[in-house]
Parts: sequence; structure tokens; C-alpha cells
Amino acid sequence: MKTSIERSDEEMKIDVLAELEFDPSVKVSDIGVLVKDGTVTLNGFATSYGERFAAVRSAKRVAGVKAIADDIEVKLPDSFRRTDGEIAAAAAHQIKWNTTIPPGVAQVTVRDGWITLQGEFAWWHEKNAAEEAVHHLAGVKGVTNLITLKPKEAPADIESIIKEAIERNSLLVSEQIQVEAVGNEVILRGKVRSYTAREEAERVAWAAPGVFSVTNELDVEWFWGEE
Repeated sequence: MKTSIERSDEEMKIDVLAELEFDPSVKVSDIGVLVKDGTVTLNGFATSYGERFAAVRSAKRVAGVKAIADDIEVKLPDSFRRTDGEIAAAAAHQIKWNTTIPPGVAQVTVRDGWITLQGEFAWWHEKNAAEEAVHHLAGVKGVTNLITLKPKEAPADIESIIKEAIERNSLLVSEQIQVEAVGNEVILRGKVRSYTAREEAERVAWAAPGVFSVTNELDVEWFWGEE
């Protein structure tokens, strides 16, 4: 019979703090951690959006974490401050030179250090690459990704394509994940071992040709096995 083991909130808090301290791009002394029923809340401040992003990414790696509330505030030191014009120019340059992103498609606007991305792409990985390209620019306080997707027609066997990709993936247990596809829309149900695995399953679904949206209903149970 399948079983799951729950970790205490205190255990997870200790591990999240340890993981934050282990990440050299995060100043753990400026970040607070609260855990309740497997949901991690990060607060405090970071000196850049890249550091804030790294802190959230570190928390996702910890076993037992089911959800994350990011309340970290970005407080830029004087050396990182840039005008909105400078940030917009740098962001446009980064996107232009990224070979993953279709040229001339993404539009960048910046207000008070916050970048908004718009445009229409065919693939989710292109949308994701545009956002990642601007994470670590000096002066950035946050990123809103409003890029829309207009994929090609979905193949009839899209469920099989995604299931086979999940079976090949070393981070995922395919028997625990159900895939349902209706046209260009995909729904994931079941359970995974970690928050990172949950995101990986979603990435796999997005990678299938023709996918327009992915609804991720996977539950996180950090461990299960035979009794």
C-alpha cells in the first residue's frame, strides 16, 4: 500500500534556512522564514530581483514544501539603481541577443524599476526565456510576464506525447501523474515528491507541441513508497 510521510513545519523551516544559507547568491540574514502546513512564507528584503528569485528557488528545493508565498521586498543599494530608461534599454538588449527568443516579438516597458513583458510567442519556453533574460539586470525590482501564446494546432495524441516525456524524466514518477488534454489545454493531476518536481511536470507539459495552457493540480507529498 502506498504511504506518505509528513514533515513538521519546524523541520522544513530549519531546512529552508539551511538551503538559503547554502546558496551563495542569497544573504540569508536579511530574509525571514515562516512555515505553516507546508506553506513557506519568505519575508525580509533582497538587494536585487535576482537575489529574491534565487531565495524563492532555494525554498522550492526543500523536501515537503507545498507552496511558497514570496513577501520579500527588493531594496536596491545605490550602486544598483538605474533609471527606467536604462533598465528598458538593457532588457531589450538582453532579449535581442538571446537566441531562444524570436527576434522583434517581445515588447518591454519599465515603470519604477518593474519590467513588464508583452508579445505573442508560439512556445512556452520562449516566454520563459524572455523573463529569465531580465532577472539579473541592475535596477530591476520585479518582472511581470504578460506574453501570450499562440501555439500551432495540437496533435491528436498530445496526452501520449506528454505521458511518454514524463516517463523518461528522472525527476518524476509517471505512475503518480495523470494527464488530461482537451484541445490545446492540459490538466495535470496526482502527486509528486517535491515542489521542484511539480514545476518540472508542468515544464514537460508546456514543452509538448500545441499546448496553450497548463492547469497544474498536482499535490506535493515529499515521500511515498511501499509499506
